Amino acid sequence: MKGLYIAIGVILFLVLVGGCGYNGMNTSQKDAQQTWADVQSSYQRRADLIPNLVATVKGVANFETTTLTQVIQARANATSIKMDAKDLTPEKLKEFQASQGQLSQALGRLMVVSEQYPTLKANENFRDLQNQLEGTENRIKVARDAYNKAVKDYNVKVTNFPNNILAGMFHFKEMEMFKADEGAKNAPKVQF
Repeated sequence: MKGLYIAIGVILFLVLVGGCGYNGMNTSQKDAQQTWADVQSSYQRRADLIPNLVATVKGVANFETTTLTQVIQARANATSIKMDAKDLTPEKLKEFQASQGQLSQALGRLMVVSEQYPTLKANENFRDLQNQLEGTENRIKVARDAYNKAVKDYNVKVTNFPNNILAGMFHFKEMEMFKADEGAKNAPKVQF
């Protein structure tokens, strides 16, 4: 009889610990996936602003069409990559980051070139769009930071004992964090 009580006690303990561990990992995973959606939403906001920016810039005579073409192409590339928060492999995240990095570089070149056009700099629509893009870049950074925190919290849950045992049983795997692009530590070179 004593053995039966011990067995029931062990089973109840495992059910309680397992349920709490599973639910905690599941909640953390969903939080990380939601914050990834927030990252994508911020990038989408930037992509949505670009057509208006390009249209405003096109209105300035003799603006460098190569720069505009690069921005349009980089936007098309960046928006063509679809990422599922449930399947963020290091390779897919790297591909996503690379396309967004190319768009950031193209926008940077557009802003540098725009400095050479006083009419454009004086254009109220352009200034407004420039401010919106700046604010969006800040939102992107905040969203990426929130994503990394949610992923860290989730990864700690699935790798700490005893959750790591349950994580293996229920196929909870560590998620990939958002990392800086290669060369991000180097200061950009600006040439006029």
